[in-house]
Amino acid sequence: MHNDIHLTMATWDYDHVRDIASGQVKAKGIEITHLQMEVEEIFYRFAKSFEWDVSELSFAKYCSIMSQDNPPITGIPVFISRVFRHSAFYIRSDGSIKDSSDLKGKRVGIPEWSQTATVYARGWLHHQGGARLDEVEWVQAGVNKPGRVEMANLNLPDGVSYTQVQDKSLVDMLLAGEIDCMISAHPPHEFETGNPAITRLVPDFRAVEEAYFKETGIYPIMHTVAIKRDVYEEYPWIARNLMTAFEEARDRSVARLTGVTASQIPVPWGYVNAERTAEMVFGNKGVWPYGIESSRATIEAFLQYCDEQGVTHRKLTPEDLYAPEAMSEFVI
Repeated sequence: MHNDIHLTMATWDYDHVRDIASGQVKAKGIEITHLQMEVEEIFYRFAKSFEWDVSELSFAKYCSIMSQDNPPITGIPVFISRVFRHSAFYIRSDGSIKDSSDLKGKRVGIPEWSQTATVYARGWLHHQGGARLDEVEWVQAGVNKPGRVEMANLNLPDGVSYTQVQDKSLVDMLLAGEIDCMISAHPPHEFETGNPAITRLVPDFRAVEEAYFKETGIYPIMHTVAIKRDVYEEYPWIARNLMTAFEEARDRSVARLTGVTASQIPVPWGYVNAERTAEMVFGNKGVWPYGIESSRATIEAFLQYCDEQGVTHRKLTPEDLYAPEAMSEFVI
């Protein structure tokens, strides 16, 4: 008899999730209908209406929701996307901004205060970059088009200047000199199409990011996995079973990435680069570890940034974030 429960799950198209989406990896007791969409649509629809049972979600939005009373979600410590964000600062090529410390007293555009990339970017700027949170005038607007709205319920700290602009885009304002810098996880369209008027604040971002990691131990977590709380409370065992499935799918992806019999990833010496880089970042913890302990320094720093920036409504600890069933496992 078929006794599996049915869950809907939305993620973007990741190689390390692919085998769950295709059904090659199955979470015990669960039949999954996978919805593949762009991350922006996933985040918007899930945070607004919780349209499916399991969802990839912005780490900042996840933490913001979890910091409020009676959160309608829980989750598992699966970190689908991790990206350093020193490359996300864009300035005018002919402007006066040459270094991150030059942003002190200036206007900086952001797509959303609660966007994970901007939380990390502001955290770096505040702690290492030479421009504290309350020394910058923050302007929120859409990156390429006007009209983007803030999704989270914010708890902005005293002394922070935050203005929302609905009738202009960040790119428009940057080119017009109305802001001095903009932060965007996705490169703005004008930069992608080669407009020489826009350049990166940190052109050698790889070297800066490596130095930042050596100093702080932070490898930024961008997205995590959320579960609707009413579904979890009815079936608490799904947290551990989903965690196991995500780990298996990741292991199969890593095997493809590091295999030498045939090059499944079209990058010369890709397997060598993957192993060397993973060892530099994760040590002996594996290529892309899940769970709190392997990423505690990153999670604690991010929760500090969220608290300082008013993204969360109370100071969280890593243990506050996830279903307890997902943070332990049976060992024979």
